[in-house]
Amino acid sequence: MIEFNAVSKIYGTQKALNNVSFKLESGDMAFLTGHSGAGKSTLLKLIMLIERPTQGEVLVGQQNLAKMPRRHIPLLRRNIGFVHQSHQLLFDRNVFDNVALPLRVVGYHPRDIARRARAALDKVGLLDKEKLNPSVLSGGEQQRVGIARAVVNKPPFLLADEPTGNLDPDLSAEIMNLFESFNAVGVTVLIATHDLALIAKMPHRSLILRHGQLIGQQSQSNFEQNSDEAFNSEVADALKANTDAID
Repeated sequence: MIEFNAVSKIYGTQKALNNVSFKLESGDMAFLTGHSGAGKSTLLKLIMLIERPTQGEVLVGQQNLAKMPRRHIPLLRRNIGFVHQSHQLLFDRNVFDNVALPLRVVGYHPRDIARRARAALDKVGLLDKEKLNPSVLSGGEQQRVGIARAVVNKPPFLLADEPTGNLDPDLSAEIMNLFESFNAVGVTVLIATHDLALIAKMPHRSLILRHGQLIGQQSQSNFEQNSDEAFNSEVADALKANTDAID
């Protein structure tokens, strides 16, 4: 479960997030969308405790992060897989070692590391490329290595920040299908993305941010948060602005 209760994040005089409230139940999958600078990355950083909220409560797995001592943050992050847009792979080691790195950091036995890393690579369809350097892989394959690394520890939560931003439509659809496969086995998934055309085809909720405010929640083309026509018109305008920015 991920829950935001009246959360604001202020940097100096700028409100990156303003009174945001929503809840994802365990096993949910949702998209987070909005224009550049809307607050998507800030929201994900609050879940990871890279940042702390200025106001309000953030709960992850029923833990109030505002009350979490610094020494417990590494344990929190072991329960959250994170996928970056640029995948952030290490090119001084092979694919297997990139995926195994989180397990080595926390001290898994080499036998368990090998089993888990290969299982994760198999899940993303790259088991036959474990000995290759990531530099020889395509962009889509590199992103799948990043996903394998994010899930190798079998986290209950999976976050992604623009994971298809550098990929063509076909590869983007493949990556989204991978996220759905993890969600299908109970992983709670939250994906920040500009890819409105792609997520419109997927039966999952979209959380829509505009200038740091959550202005709507859309599910299969139906706005759930508010039936007011003026409100829905504002949400539609925000979605159109996002699409225009992409074009």
